Amino acid sequence: ESIEASRIINCARLNVHGTGLDGNGQSIRKREVVTGAEWLKAADTLARLADLGAKHGAVFMLENLNLLVDHMGTPFGRAEDTIALVSEINHPNLKLNLDLYHAQIGEGNLIELCKQALPWIGEIQIADVPGRMEPGTGEINYNGIARALKAMGYDGVIGMEAWASGDSDLALERFAKAFLAE
Repeated sequence: ESIEASRIINCARLNVHGTGLDGNGQSIRKREVVTGAEWLKAADTLARLADLGAKHGAVFMLENLNLLVDHMGTPFGRAEDTIALVSEINHPNLKLNLDLYHAQIGEGNLIELCKQALPWIGEIQIADVPGRMEPGTGEINYNGIARALKAMGYDGVIGMEAWASGDSDLALERFAKAFLAE
């Protein structure tokens, strides 16, 4: 169904998480510790998704989530976990949706994280911390991240998944200023 929907909107990138999320963004199957068997099952499932994506011209992207504020108990949520899974499978139809908002809350060191994840990034999502608003409203230096991404040779999709702090046109201007000026 997701592949069919992606064709309708002409977007071959499909987002997945370590478990289903309910209507409030909370993990359906909460885990404090992920077992070895669950890691193996996740790797097998993602490899099958990658093969399905290859068959249908789609790319599945595993998104990291923060476990401290928004998505407590989500298995395979940390960027470290998503990088480990995606790099192990190493398939062109399985990438990372590297969400820097989530990574800042859970792990920090965003530029180094981008360098580590670069070979497997399919898309980068951004929002500022705290508050999940547009660049320039919080603690993340998105101008510095934009310069670093350019220096790394990243030329893929960067999407703003944020709330506007006020005027939505101003929020879009701040996003463009952070990423298009570099």
